[in-house]
Amino acid sequence: STIISIIAVWLGLSVVLWFLSGHMLDFLLSTVPLENLYFNAPVEAFMVRLKLSFVAGFLVAFPYMLFKVWAFVAPGLFTHEKRVMIPLIIPSTLLFYAGAVFAYWIMVPIVLGFLIEFGTEMLEPLISISKYFGFVARLCLAFGIVFQLPLVILFLTSTVVVSARALLRQWRWAVLIIFVGGAVLTPPDPASQLLMAVPLVLLFLASSLIALLMERRKRRDRDEEDDV
Repeated sequence: STIISIIAVWLGLSVVLWFLSGHMLDFLLSTVPLENLYFNAPVEAFMVRLKLSFVAGFLVAFPYMLFKVWAFVAPGLFTHEKRVMIPLIIPSTLLFYAGAVFAYWIMVPIVLGFLIEFGTEMLEPLISISKYFGFVARLCLAFGIVFQLPLVILFLTSTVVVSARALLRQWRWAVLIIFVGGAVLTPPDPASQLLMAVPLVLLFLASSLIALLMERRKRRDRDEEDDV
């Protein structure tokens, strides 16, 4: 029933947003760092608006999806895990949106500018709207997901699965994994890989340091209680 309700809400919002898809597409095209985009088949513009409706529906429904997933897994969690998970729902949503916005407004223009520079005077870009939309949608989704890294770290350290000190000791492996993940999730060019990896490394270090401070505060509070 959880999956059915998630799909129903997603489809319902997508249907509603279909009637706004033309305005949404015009807004997105007004921010495109390209002179022109084209559709090369009669059905291409329709399919792009349909895909845009589904993507927008997913973005709007994401908080509900997250809540339903939480409600599904909550019975199998321990009490201390529930206390950690509940406060993370809203930050998880905000981080997902932040990752998507970062990808659209910062990464897409830089990556497109970098890739288009490989053209020549005799080789000009003629990019179709479907190719551009697929490129942008994949990047936004990838960044929305990887921006959940701080919450994953805080959850793991708060539930004592791993200590923050242990994470910081393994920072070299973490950086390597992040760069490999950036190479897999982004187009095969150094600009996009760096634009994904560098923010993730900073998020990893900041989250680990915050988790370390939280662990120290918990340890101090525990010692004070023992003294009492």
